[in-house]
Amino acid sequence: MELDLNILSNLISKRIDKIEQIVAGTGYLPKTVIGVGTFLLDNEGDIDLLTAKQKVTFDRFLKPLLETPFQA
Repeated sequence: MELDLNILSNLISKRIDKIEQIVAGTGYLPKTVIGVGTFLLDNEGDIDLLTAKQKVTFDRFLKPLLETPFQA
């Protein structure tokens, strides 16, 4: 999957409410999801650099929001 870094940047900087909604009740913290997003931005969206735990966080929370950025 190739990430649109503009959408990712917008998500973690201006749409934190969406991240808070998707993690609600899961035991994850929004700042964890934002941290994974920031890491991806810092590394040009290279998903291969994520650790196993970061990949789970990405797949569970960020990926769905990135695939449907205006509906999530």
